[in-house]
Amino acid sequence: MSPTHILLQQIVNGLSLGAIYALLALGFTLVYGILELINFAHFSVFVVGAMAGLLVLQAFGLQGQSVILHGAPLVLVLLAALVAAMLACGLLGVLIERYTLRPLRAVTGPMAMITTIGVSYILVNLVLLLTRAQSLNYPDPLPAMTATFGGVTVSGKAVMIWIVAAILMIALDRFVRRTRLGQAMRAVAQDQEAARMMGVDVDRVILVTFFVASALAGAAGMIFGLYYNFADYNIGYTAGLMAFTAAVLGGIGNIPGAMLGGVIIGLIDTLGSQYIAAKWADVIVFSILIGTLVFRPAGLLGALAPNRS
Repeated sequence: MSPTHILLQQIVNGLSLGAIYALLALGFTLVYGILELINFAHFSVFVVGAMAGLLVLQAFGLQGQSVILHGAPLVLVLLAALVAAMLACGLLGVLIERYTLRPLRAVTGPMAMITTIGVSYILVNLVLLLTRAQSLNYPDPLPAMTATFGGVTVSGKAVMIWIVAAILMIALDRFVRRTRLGQAMRAVAQDQEAARMMGVDVDRVILVTFFVASALAGAAGMIFGLYYNFADYNIGYTAGLMAFTAAVLGGIGNIPGAMLGGVIIGLIDTLGSQYIAAKWADVIVFSILIGTLVFRPAGLLGALAPNRS
C-alpha cells in the first residue's frame, strides 16, 4: 500500500476505535455534568457490558467464528444482545448510584470518587473469578463483507460500529435537548438546588443519568467485543482511561465535546501506533491528557462545570 493509502486506512480504523471511546466518554461526561464526579466504576461497567452481550449471543447459539444466522434473524439477535447489554449495565449503574453513592452525596471531599474506585475493583474481580481470568472468544457472526474505495478497505464491522454509535449519540442528544427529563438533567447540571426548588426530582434525575451513562458503557463494551473478537476482565482499564482522556479533551460535562474527544483520541491512538510505535501511542494520549488539564482544563469546546461551592 502507498503511504497515502496507509494513512487513509488508519483513519478508518481510528474512526471505529474513536466511536467506542466516544460512547464510553459520554458516560463520564454525563455523570460529571450532574454531580461533578469522576465515576471510575464506569471502567468496569464497560467490562460487564461486553460479558452480558457475549452471554446473550451464546444463548442464541452463536459460538466462536461460525456464522449460523443470516439476514433479519442475525440483525435481531445482535439487536437483542445490544439491548440486553445496555439494560444490564443501566440497571447496574442504578444500583451503584442508589446503594453506594447516594448515601455519600452530602459528604464533601473525594469520598464518593474513592468509592467508585472500590466498586470498580469489586466488579472487575467478580468478572475475573467468574471467567477464571481467561480471555473469552467473542462470536464473529457478521459476514466478512468489505468494500474498497481508492485502495482503502472498509469492513462491515466498521460500518456497524459507525451506525450504532451515530444512532446512540443522536438519540442521546435528542433526549437531553428535546425531552422534559433531558431538560431536567440540564437544569440539575446547572444548579441542583435551584432545580430542586423548581420542583425537579433531583434524585430521579441522577438515577436516570447513571442508567443512561452505564447503558452507553454497556453498548461500547459489546461493540468492543464484536470488533476485536475477545473479552476479558481487563479490557476496561485501557479503554476507560482513553475514554476519560477523550472526555477531558473535549470538555468534560459537554456532550458534543465527549463525541469529538473520542474521535480525536481514536485517531491519535491508531495513527500513533502506525507511524511511531504501538508502545508510544499511550504515552502520546496521556501526555495530551496532562497537557489539556494544565493548559486548557475546559477542554476543546470550553465547557467548564459550574462552581457549586
